[in-house]
Amino acid sequence: MRHFLSAADAGNIDELAEEALRIKANPLANRQYAGKRLGLMFMNPSLRTRISSQVAALNLGLEPIVLNTSGDSWQLEFADGVMMDGNKAEHIKDAAPVLGSYFDILGVRTFPSLRDKEDDYSEHVLNAFVKYSGIPVISLESATRHPLQSLADIITIKEQMALQEIKRPKVVLMWAPHIKPLPQCVANSFSEWMNAWRIADFVISHPEGYELDSTFTGNTTIEYNREKALKDADFIYVKNWSSVRDYGKILPVKERWMLTQEDFRNNPHAKVMHCLPVRRNLVLSDEILDSEHSLVTQQAANRVWSAQTVLSEILRGNF
Repeated sequence: MRHFLSAADAGNIDELAEEALRIKANPLANRQYAGKRLGLMFMNPSLRTRISSQVAALNLGLEPIVLNTSGDSWQLEFADGVMMDGNKAEHIKDAAPVLGSYFDILGVRTFPSLRDKEDDYSEHVLNAFVKYSGIPVISLESATRHPLQSLADIITIKEQMALQEIKRPKVVLMWAPHIKPLPQCVANSFSEWMNAWRIADFVISHPEGYELDSTFTGNTTIEYNREKALKDADFIYVKNWSSVRDYGKILPVKERWMLTQEDFRNNPHAKVMHCLPVRRNLVLSDEILDSEHSLVTQQAANRVWSAQTVLSEILRGNF
């Protein structure tokens, strides 16, 4: 593994998740990389990604160094051939190679504008770091994907499959309401990883108008009837995203889409997932988040093993 940007970089996803579970069982077994540095560059806020990546690095003997571009550095210019007479003080062509000389691996967290789909989905910011830094790059979330989260999601599902003795689970990605437009990154990424994993029966459920880009969903079953989608589900991944068709917009929805205890009357064994942060009683109710159905804390804890596994693979293949 050279870079970690999408499911395509994961190789055999099931084997990668199994390796993560082995690392989780003995997290300090491989600390041979003392002296190596991990740069973590955040262009938008983070709690789990930031801390889990630091913990994972420390478990391997790496030194993590965090940079917040909103306050700790110059604003970067990514466009080619422009006269830099605005508020951007440094070009990515100059900044990225310097970061490449300071670090051995670089993690980058970007964010979509939600104004121009073509621009966001080109991933020009993340790709510029790959192009100019000269070192392995890990996506800490990008305009279209969140691969570290998706790997942690699969780790969590595998753990629960073993506990519940489930051979082939039904997994539902279900849209939920929100007060502001959110990116499609987590939903895109989870869809991409589930389709590449091929271990589960995967269904996506959302109101009409919230269809994800087919690049990520492929031939996945789309079910607009939420009750039908939830029938016999083993795992329900709840997440909001804004419209792709009317890019970045919140479309009016009349039906009830927040998951509540009522949805589990005929499905008491189902488990609920969410990547966090979550707005209680808007996206998910208190009664679900605080119940035995919820896996959100386990998911978040598995972010450490997701990051540590990816770092281990990159270190093994490049150093």
